[in-house]
Amino acid sequence: MADLVTGPSQLAVADAVKGLFFPGELSAPARVIIWDVRLPQALLAVLVGAALSLAGAEMQTILNNPLASPFTLGVSSAASLGAALAIVLGIGLPGIASSWIVSGNAFVFAFGSVLLLQALSRLRGTGPETLVLFGIAMVFTFNALVALIQFVATQEALQQLVFWSMGSLARGNWEKLAVLFAAIVLVTPTAMWSAWKMTALRLGEDRARSFGVDVARLRFVSLLRVSLLAATSVAFVGTIGFVGLVGPHIARLLVGEDHRFFLPASMAAGAAVMSLSSVASKVIVPGAVMPVGIVTALIGVPFFMALIFLRRERI
Repeated sequence: MADLVTGPSQLAVADAVKGLFFPGELSAPARVIIWDVRLPQALLAVLVGAALSLAGAEMQTILNNPLASPFTLGVSSAASLGAALAIVLGIGLPGIASSWIVSGNAFVFAFGSVLLLQALSRLRGTGPETLVLFGIAMVFTFNALVALIQFVATQEALQQLVFWSMGSLARGNWEKLAVLFAAIVLVTPTAMWSAWKMTALRLGEDRARSFGVDVARLRFVSLLRVSLLAATSVAFVGTIGFVGLVGPHIARLLVGEDHRFFLPASMAAGAAVMSLSSVASKVIVPGAVMPVGIVTALIGVPFFMALIFLRRERI
């Protein structure tokens, strides 16, 4: 609601709330602001935050690494490469409408980056540490390729690519909301069904195997869920950092490691962080909307440092 009633337009708070429940009582421009601009962006912030945080929670568990997230393991960098190919070079999937070419490319490349992690996870003798290192290597590789494309880009294309890479909710519409909502509805029940296996995995791979958990299969299926959530989110809003990293840590401090509660709490925490960042992006600079990716980084870095020191004090 706070996200809905804030924005650069001069729409009063009372009118914004009235427009949500009684749209017929507002003028046509006010209805457009509420239903075509603010409401899709506010809902997109909730869904993206929940999706990225759930993906980060699963990655941190299956890789046994508190720094694992879609941003740190190359998913966002891969999406940036796909978007760069579409924006600068006009390379896209055949049969895709021009309005979806950037999102389509970003989705395919982000999904493919996690498939590479999955392929590596199937290799004999490959552990979580190797997957993390491979993800970091992909980050540098994709960033180098994006820099190469930027070097040959025109000034106009370069501006579009830079704005896309900052992460923005301004691209939100009802079609993208429907796609992302469908992905979350598809993935969340399977994640909750695997909750007890994920909790057992937190005790160690050997302990999980003693409970009858197929660790390799669990990691494969989990990475498949992560790829769908992260790829869809990043394809629609661009690069959003720290939400998938900070959200699970907030949930872990609140409810602990039992994944029956940890996974839903991670989704709620990620949605809250993303919504608050969306509100902040509209009030930091009066009359303008900052890219939300900048705000999440500005908020996420000090908050993440505070979490680190809080954990040290508890230890």
